[in-house]
This record gives sequence, C-alpha cells and structure tokens, in this order.
Amino acid sequence: MTKKKSGFWTFMFSWLPGAGEMYMGFMRMGLSLMGLFWGIIALSIFFNAGFLMLIDVIVWFYGFFHANNLHAMDDEEFYALEDHYLIPVDMDQEFWNRITITKYRKLLAGILILFGAAVLWNSFLDLLYWMLPDFAWGYVNSISRYIPQIVLGIGIIAVGLMLIRGKKQELLEEEDRGDEHAGETEHSHS
Repeated sequence: MTKKKSGFWTFMFSWLPGAGEMYMGFMRMGLSLMGLFWGIIALSIFFNAGFLMLIDVIVWFYGFFHANNLHAMDDEEFYALEDHYLIPVDMDQEFWNRITITKYRKLLAGILILFGAAVLWNSFLDLLYWMLPDFAWGYVNSISRYIPQIVLGIGIIAVGLMLIRGKKQELLEEEDRGDEHAGETEHSHS
C-alpha cells in the first residue's frame, strides 16, 4: 500500500524522474518515467542525435511536477490512486490486435525495422574494426557516424509525409461526404 511520506524527501527524489514516485510507493509509475528518461538519453547517444534530448527535458519536467503533484493530493485522492505504468506494459491480445490492425501498424513496423537496422549496423561496424587496417578504419568510422543520423532524418521526414498524406486524404473524404450530402439535399427538395 502506498502512503504519503516526507514532503522534503519527495521533493529531493523528484529531481530524478521516477525516483519521487518510487519513494512514495508508486513503483510502476516511477519505473515508467525513469525508463523513458534514461532510454531517451541512450537513444540520443546511440544515434548521435542531440535534438532527442529536447524530449528528455519534457520528460524531466513531467516527472518533477508529477511527483510533487502526487504528494500535494489530499489523502482521499492519494490513497485511491492506483499504481500503473505510464506506458502500457500489460499488453494483452486485444492491445496487439488494435495496434496491428490500425494505422499504427506501419509506424510500429518502421520503428522495429529502424531498431533492427541500427543493431545490425553497430555489429557490422564492430566487425569492420577488426578487419580493416587502421588508416581505412579511420575513414569508415568518420563516415559511419553520420549514417544513423541520416537514416533517422529520413525516417522523420517519411513519418511527416505520411501524416500530411493522411490529413489530405481525410480532407478529401470530408469534401466527398459534403458533396454527397449537398446532392441528397438538392434531390429531396426537388
């Protein structure tokens, strides 16, 4: 059972995303926030993409204020609050059916493909390190640092284009429905 603890220690632990929640007994919430925070740092280092750290700033602020807002709840609200993962981890078959059937299927597939390609890329580079002479490795290493960034940039552009195309398709469908509706009204007045 979670119970309210010291406001001072909650404040101190809230400086590290997830630690304040864990201190108050909300382990799942804390684990979610902490995993997200450190995961973004790991991805930004792995892809050499510092702009991902901007997302981490948002996660940090969310974690800080989330822990302090939990502590500021009145006792009745606090004790009624359930500890749950902020990112759904208890994914049952229904969850996977919704993901794989809906429009998120392509996005999920793209993320998995990019992740797999990144793992293969790092393994390939490790292999080249041992196979190439030092002077050749220097060139390969310099070039290879930019390839993950280029792939990530292309992925972001592709997602943006998909979103634009999806919105355009929605607008065209709305326009078609509006034309059909207008035709039905004219037909009923005749």
